[in-house]
Amino acid sequence: MKPIIRSEQKGKDMTMNRREFVVASVAGAAMLQQKMMALEPSGDLRVTVDATTIGEPVNPLVFGGYMEPATTRVWAEMLTDRKFFRAINDTAPPPQGFNSGRVQLHYWKPVGPATAVEMDKAEPFVGDHSPRITLDKTEEHGIQQEGIRLGNGKSYVGRIYLAGDPGTKVVVRLVWGPGGSDSKVFTISPLTRVYRKFPLTFTSPVDTQDARLEIVGTGSGSFHIGTVSLMPSDNVQGFRPGMVKLFNDVGYAMAKWPGGNFVSQYDWRDGLGDRDRRPPRGRESNDVGIHEFIAFCKLLGAEPYLAIDSGYGDDYSAAQEVEYVNGPAGSPMGKLRAANGHPEPFNVRLWCIGNEMYGFWQAGHMSANQYAEKHVRIVKAMKKVDPTIKVTSAGATPAELSMMTQENKQFIPNFWWPPFPNDLPYKFESINDYDYWMLKSGADYIDHISEHTYAYPELSFDEKKQLFVDLHDPLQTQARRMTNRMGQAFEAWEIYREKLPELKSKKIKFIFDEWGTRFPNANGTGMTRRTGMVMPMSFALFMHEMFRHSDMVAASTPTSSFNLIVTDDTGDGVGHTAAGLMIKLMRAHFAGALPVQLGGNSPQPMVSGTAWVDTGTKPTGSPTYPLDVLAAFSADRKKFILSVVNPTIEAQEFTPQMNGVKLRGTGKLSILTAPTVEADNEPGKEPLIKIVENSVTAFPNKVQVLPISVSIYEFDVGNGDG
Repeated sequence: MKPIIRSEQKGKDMTMNRREFVVASVAGAAMLQQKMMALEPSGDLRVTVDATTIGEPVNPLVFGGYMEPATTRVWAEMLTDRKFFRAINDTAPPPQGFNSGRVQLHYWKPVGPATAVEMDKAEPFVGDHSPRITLDKTEEHGIQQEGIRLGNGKSYVGRIYLAGDPGTKVVVRLVWGPGGSDSKVFTISPLTRVYRKFPLTFTSPVDTQDARLEIVGTGSGSFHIGTVSLMPSDNVQGFRPGMVKLFNDVGYAMAKWPGGNFVSQYDWRDGLGDRDRRPPRGRESNDVGIHEFIAFCKLLGAEPYLAIDSGYGDDYSAAQEVEYVNGPAGSPMGKLRAANGHPEPFNVRLWCIGNEMYGFWQAGHMSANQYAEKHVRIVKAMKKVDPTIKVTSAGATPAELSMMTQENKQFIPNFWWPPFPNDLPYKFESINDYDYWMLKSGADYIDHISEHTYAYPELSFDEKKQLFVDLHDPLQTQARRMTNRMGQAFEAWEIYREKLPELKSKKIKFIFDEWGTRFPNANGTGMTRRTGMVMPMSFALFMHEMFRHSDMVAASTPTSSFNLIVTDDTGDGVGHTAAGLMIKLMRAHFAGALPVQLGGNSPQPMVSGTAWVDTGTKPTGSPTYPLDVLAAFSADRKKFILSVVNPTIEAQEFTPQMNGVKLRGTGKLSILTAPTVEADNEPGKEPLIKIVENSVTAFPNKVQVLPISVSIYEFDVGNGDG
């Protein structure tokens, strides 16, 4: 799928076919290089811009966000496991999850003897069980949770559902210090055997990260705890206000939910109605369902991108969900939506069918041929309800499946994984080529292809050893690895078009709805994320590559996008990480922009690795090594934009040659740079990484580029140009 290019000559638009574009590109680049070689000494890095050759607009949806699960970070709930999914006892809590970030999770513990706390399965308030506390007349029995973070002067609101024997005295106590006055006490009585809701409100007089909430009682008999909640009172429809403000500052144009692997066991119906009555799913309290997610999207001005459970889910449930979301108020599911407070349809356009269904780690995984049939059944049922929706398939190229297979084999070993044959990379048209079989049998039911693109900057796959091995590459090579994995998807599409000629008439595009960097050690286990500039520079190169292929990319959501914030001691957002600022910088300049042809005299080198595992068969990026440069017009064609990524620790320079565009007036230069590779913005410290804007009187004849930086020049276009 090559772009439809408009060649701007004498004010006329002329559509060029693929062969004409290739011939023109090669000839134009050769002529521009000859001109530059006559002007500049040999060895200088040269960048040539042909502004008469313009690509398709960059879809703003490439600046999307992604959260999984929803209620553990963005949601303002302060308590872990507020619905008591985990049995309360004195055993050690489960280990920290991969997505817990810098928030240390704390679980409920008994107060008094552990035997006084039982999990009642006969009449639970919600979920499988609820805690029942057997009382003593003099000693307090109950439960507590530590590690609650409070801010001085901040007010909080909450609620608790309680039931109990007559005469029971229950105290809910928030404790922030050792003194007798270092607490807020709520005395609750009388109780009845029917659950009742009691409000909790208070203002904290201190800053602390180690307050605790106690729910204890004395008397005879027992009392039950249904569920409990605690939030800052300034929450915005349940979401953290600082985070909402920062997400708006970045300008996320799309949001994906609810997963990720989470979706493959998620019943969307569990997320409807009274939040306190929704069953928990692990430490995910299930407080964010469809209604809350749509509200979140409206707060951001973002287009919702809903994922469907195609693991344990089925076509009937998927069709019901579409009707609930998009159906008229008079339809069966529309009536239910109206009863839940929203008579008008949500009109969600983008839907992702499942997640990584090719993976043996995925709930509901099945072979490619079987899953292709299931995908078609689900999409048929969904589009029967609403023919206007656009659906994304959860297949995989052999490159994606090869990478993910080795990731699970080498870094996330599991007793239940099947045997791994050491024959990577997987082959096209094999049983591991999910995209091929899905396209072969169901291309009419695919609008977009989901591609997940993770990279290990410090590792390379050794085909002989059939292992990832440690490397010590320079920054520019580490940062390029994720982009090279993206290049595999574009190369794979060309292979599919040759093997399945009917695809040439279709407008199927990619949605990169998971992408990011991970830093496992070749000899270790598990996955980590790391601060510093490797990830932000990887992001910059990745986004440049998406812009170059604007005709092939419909949207994207970095996996960690809604975690790219600096939080204060209460857990709310107060600033951007370097990677978050990188997305903000690119979003401000390239949403809707029109990429133009750019060449140079220094091709990008191939990096080590194995084709169709961690790299493609040819390098990605602009021919301006070690820099990566991208040129574009703004959406209204009134401005010319040149973005320069320097993923090295040395200053660089290049000589530009502009053709087909005249720049006028004073321009603007926006720079994001870092003092060291390890630098990032950290909580409680002055930000090291900022976007700095300066005026420039003219585009320089020799461009100086700072180390570890992204520099974006923006100039008004002269009359009659662009």
